[in-house]
Amino acid sequence: MDEVSWGIIGTAGIADKVGRAISTARGARLAAIASRSRGKAEAWAADRGVPATFGSYEALLEEDSIDAVYIPLPPSLHMEWTVKAAVKGKHVLCEKPLAL
Repeated sequence: MDEVSWGIIGTAGIADKVGRAISTARGARLAAIASRSRGKAEAWAADRGVPATFGSYEALLEEDSIDAVYIPLPPSLHMEWTVKAAVKGKHVLCEKPLAL
């Protein structure tokens, strides 16, 4: 694999900072953003030049072209979405803590 295709699950403020880091990292590409609101994902993506948007976290995890996900959700959701992403075969970068 020459390039890791990243998706972000959620549009929290920290997603901006980590999204920029992913975009500038060699061998990485920020390919998608998911939000519970399709409109919010589309607005976030348009402001940052992200090509794909999803109106649910599940839809992003179903996307075969996404290799890894960044999870900047509230801590109470970290374990749930980390496990769901792993089950779908995605590599995961999760904000701390992993679980409560």
